[in-house]
Amino acid sequence: MTDPNHAGAARMSNAALMVSGTSAGSHAAAARPRPATFRALGAAEPPERIVLDDETFRRVEILKHDSWAATAVYRSASRTAKCKFNRTQHIGIVPMGWLGRTLAARERWFMNRLAGIEGIPRSLGDLRVDGAPVATAIAHEWIEGHALAEGEHVDDWFFPQLEAILDEVHRRGVAHVDLHKRENILVDDHGRPYLIDYQISFGIPTESRLTRVLLGGVLRLLQRCDDYHLLKHRVKHRPDQVGLSLGDMQRMRPWWIRAHRCVAIPFRTVRRRLLTALGIRSKSGHAFSEAFPEIAHRQAA
Repeated sequence: MTDPNHAGAARMSNAALMVSGTSAGSHAAAARPRPATFRALGAAEPPERIVLDDETFRRVEILKHDSWAATAVYRSASRTAKCKFNRTQHIGIVPMGWLGRTLAARERWFMNRLAGIEGIPRSLGDLRVDGAPVATAIAHEWIEGHALAEGEHVDDWFFPQLEAILDEVHRRGVAHVDLHKRENILVDDHGRPYLIDYQISFGIPTESRLTRVLLGGVLRLLQRCDDYHLLKHRVKHRPDQVGLSLGDMQRMRPWWIRAHRCVAIPFRTVRRRLLTALGIRSKSGHAFSEAFPEIAHRQAA
């Protein structure tokens, strides 16, 4: 297993954030670090040491620190873990620890629900710092690899395997919801797909028949969104396998995704303008221009 403190850090600093021929370093030079209010942990960083299953891990790399969470890689003598510390930093006088606990509990529930699916990182259980459990944090195994890159050509079997992973997620009564982001699709060092990040996923407790009846339609709708976004990724990366174009995908876009975009795109635009006005991002407004890009995994070198 490659040591993320050496080879991985080199990939991040030298080549990981090359976008449209412009290095992230040149963008980051024009941006300043986020103020504490715009960081999940405020002025603090993820802890230097954590404990999982009575095994001590040392922090070797911070991947991301945005408004929602700080994500870091940790390594013990035998294993590597990826840990997400959700928001605890207050906003003005409003405490936000409740939000961090809620987000962590939701994602932990989904990870347990999806346990055992090949292609989904395995949960590593409760996380402790200085002997105390951290209710706002989750941990799962680290996957050596990179986030699916723009224009990356993957093997013939990549998308069939990814489709099988998503089918099993759906079979267990879960919709991923955030599959439009290709950063949530990992390519491991052997070219195999992994599906990550279940923070905003949607699922129905299997023991609640009434909830299944009331929300079953919502679940099926969101699962169809997952299928659409997976097909769109496939069109972008392996159009030879599907015989469709991006123009075809736009014409096929369901009405509910169109409706969502009517809200999401203006919100994203306002958010980008705010971060640009604060000097956190460059004039482009894109996440890669930040000192800490909003991608919680390494990108392809």
